[in-house]
Amino acid sequence: MRPTSRSMIHELDATGLLCPLPVLKARKRLMAITVGDQLRMRADDPAAVIDVPHFCAESGHKLIESTQDGDVQIYLIEKSG
Repeated sequence: MRPTSRSMIHELDATGLLCPLPVLKARKRLMAITVGDQLRMRADDPAAVIDVPHFCAESGHKLIESTQDGDVQIYLIEKSG
């Protein structure tokens, strides 16, 4: 899914960080962006496959997609209001 023409995709590299740091950094970054913007986060913490979807469900943000690139998971999260 592509963002609308007005939304932006922000990048967060959380590789090398262990639980709970990837989710904490995602939360902080999402607080600083506009509703409707998206955050693309890269993480290699094995717990992220559980933590990131749970964080999105609990916080109300939309997990657009989750993909794998070698040992790195890539999450695309849309900030909700």
